[in-house]
Amino acid sequence: MPCFNEAARLDLEAFQSFAARGTPVEFLFVNDGSSDATLARLRELEATRRESFAVLDLPRNVGKAEAVRAGLCVAFKSNADYVGYWDADLATPLDEIARFGAVLERLPEIELVFGARVQLLGRTVRRSHLRHYLGRVFATAVSQVLGLPIYDTQCGAKLMRRTPELAALFATPFGVNWTFDVEILARLIQSRLGGGLTPASEAVYELPLERWHDVAGSKVRPVDFFIAFYEIVRIWYRYRGREK
Repeated sequence: MPCFNEAARLDLEAFQSFAARGTPVEFLFVNDGSSDATLARLRELEATRRESFAVLDLPRNVGKAEAVRAGLCVAFKSNADYVGYWDADLATPLDEIARFGAVLERLPEIELVFGARVQLLGRTVRRSHLRHYLGRVFATAVSQVLGLPIYDTQCGAKLMRRTPELAALFATPFGVNWTFDVEILARLIQSRLGGGLTPASEAVYELPLERWHDVAGSKVRPVDFFIAFYEIVRIWYRYRGREK
């Protein structure tokens, strides 16, 4: 869980309550050089249940992409069956983790599960109209760049198998920051061009979330969507454009 200046938004009680149920989930919080009390709050949480909570403290702010990558590099060296990343503000509730794991248990051919914020009847997905429509335009562009009919790359809830092939996707720094989720998919596609491994289109599963909501204090601004479009052009050139 990447954390940058999250002291005011960290719901320590929610994490403690989830861990107290005995759910076999271990959390690694990556403090991304926060300048507020985030590290102190994370250390407080870590001290309550060290078998469930750990903290990786980065001395300087490197951005969400590299904070996620740093955490996953540690996670891939663990003995866990599955690893992933989750937004620390719990826009996606912790109860959804079990649903992600169930997909990987049920479908052995699936290697990565991406949360998808789909507004369907019977689900509670609360998102501002502006972010929703900008997100739909962005997702359409990403689908064209990647050649994959993906609905939502930017949801901050992902779970994957702990395999050497997937660990290799995180071995080197990302070339982008806001759209690193897209770069993960681009790396996955590129890594399977030679054959022998399940094609990316068959290895990724999008799971519509039961609940998701915007959390006050989000660091995503409307202008960041325009930065994101620039980044996916860079991703296309780096991973797909060179195939032409």
